[in-house]
This record gives sequence, structure tokens and C-alpha cells, in this order.
Amino acid sequence: MTDTATTKPTVAFIGTGVMGAPMAGHLMDAGYPLVVFNRTKSRADALVARGATWADGPGRAASQADIVVTMVGYPADVEAVYLAPGGIVERARNGAVLLDMTTSSPTLAERVSAAAKARGIVALDAPVSGGDIGAKNATLTIMVGGDEAAFPRIEPLLRAMGANVVLQGGPGAGQHTKMANQVAIAGSMLATVESLAYAQAAGLDPRRVLDSIGAGSAASWSLANLAPRILDGNFGPGFYVKHFVKDLRIALASAEETGIDLPGCALAKRLYEHLESNGGQNLGTQALWLLYSDAATREAAGVSAAATTRTATERTGQ
Repeated sequence: MTDTATTKPTVAFIGTGVMGAPMAGHLMDAGYPLVVFNRTKSRADALVARGATWADGPGRAASQADIVVTMVGYPADVEAVYLAPGGIVERARNGAVLLDMTTSSPTLAERVSAAAKARGIVALDAPVSGGDIGAKNATLTIMVGGDEAAFPRIEPLLRAMGANVVLQGGPGAGQHTKMANQVAIAGSMLATVESLAYAQAAGLDPRRVLDSIGAGSAASWSLANLAPRILDGNFGPGFYVKHFVKDLRIALASAEETGIDLPGCALAKRLYEHLESNGGQNLGTQALWLLYSDAATREAAGVSAAATTRTATERTGQ
């Protein structure tokens, strides 16, 4: 029998947080030899205990791998790990494929791709959707942008982490697709929390309401997966508020570059920024509910009791 662990390419996985750790674990399950790096080393301990090799920096990890995967926090982090002296682009092996799965700027994805091409290697952008649930269950949607000829090399790896993998176009196309995704989620989350707020104000049992509307035309991923967390008082991060604010800012900046106006997305960004600035930055996106809830619920979750939708709109003069 062939030992698949010796025939699969070695993967460097950089960024083993809420999303990255289970994604990297699925690659190990699929037989990929793994090299890992994370700024907080303890978050990679479980992977190392399973047999992954620790590297002491992104460049060092890249120098040991055939495919480099990154799942970091912000565009500034992407720029640093890829383009800084001694970083991934500079130290990657000849013939390596670089794969950024962070939600980042489309224009930055184009820059990374160009820098990699200048070195004779290939970089693709492949942001994901599905949150912590999708990462844990390997059911992520993965939106890919980059060199079409390189896609077959990384498609099997992506399918070990996701159920829906689509090449969207050239460099930056994956990030543009993710921006479209985040715009849709912004509207869906706003609709979910306002639906629950209305049901509660009308004296209804919100769970019973979900039984009805969740099976009808109002059904959505947010309603099915995040509304129950809200009703359970679970505001822990499947996807951080601070990262969603980052995404919405990128989406609106990209929309401005293309000449379109997204007022609904702008409203969601304003509300999420208000939540972030009042202590909710490390909560999950479902914590938008706290702006609609009572002061005691906000305080219990670590958010200012004064933070409401009213103060958010008054603060911006809307």
C-alpha cells in the first residue's frame, strides 16, 4: 500500500487560530505533511502534538514547504508575512504555490500575485465562508482567484477543507467574491437580529417564531445557525466582530473603487463599529443582537450598557 503521507506535498500553514487550526487539522487528516507557524505558539500546540513541525517564522515555514497556506487576521498581516524582507515570497521554494485564505484586500492580492510571479512562483487568493462551524466540519465555501493553470495543484488540498470550491477568475477575484459574500452576510445578520427583536417586542416566543420563519422564504444561514446562539446567550466568536468590521471596510472601499453605493452595507458597518468600540470587538458577529437587547444582557456580555442602535445612529448623525 502506498504511504500517502510521503506522496502528498508538504504544506506550511501560517495562522492557526479559530479558523486556521481546524483547517490545518483537516489537511493532516488527509495525509499532508504539515509545517506550522502562529504568532501565539500555544495555538499550534495541538497540531504539533499530532505530528506537525513547528517553524519559528512565516519565511522559515515557507522555506520548508511546497504549498504555503496563510490564514491571518488583517491585510496588514498579509502584507507583512508575504512581502516583508525574509517573508514568504522571498523565502518560498522554487515552484511553490502560495495560497492566502485570509479575507483581505483584492488590490493586495494582486500585489502579492505580482511579487510572487516576479520570483517565478504562483500566489492565489482563496478566502473562505462558513465560520468556525464550516472550518470544523470541512464544509467551507472557498472562493479562489489566481492562475488557472495552478488551480489543479491546490484543488485537492482545498477540498480537504471545504465542500464548495470555485475558481472565480484571476488574481483578486477570490477576494472580490468574498466581499460580495460579506455584503450579503451584513444584510442577513441585520435582518436576523431585527427579526428577533420584533418577535420579542411583540410578546412572541422567539424560538417558536424561528420554527416558522426558518422553514420559509426567510430562511438563511444566519437565521439557522446564529439566531439559536443569540437565544442561548452565546456571543462567543465563530467569526470576530473586529474581523467583520475589517471586512466591511474593505468591501465598502472596493465598492467605492468600482463606483457603486451600498447603503445597507454602510449601515451594518456603522452598527458593527459601534459594537466594536463599546467592548464587543472579540465577540462573534451574532453579538450585533446586543445593540437591540437590554442593558443587563449587554453588560453580562462585556459591552457597554449604553451601546444601542439609537446611540449608534445618533453618534453618526443618521
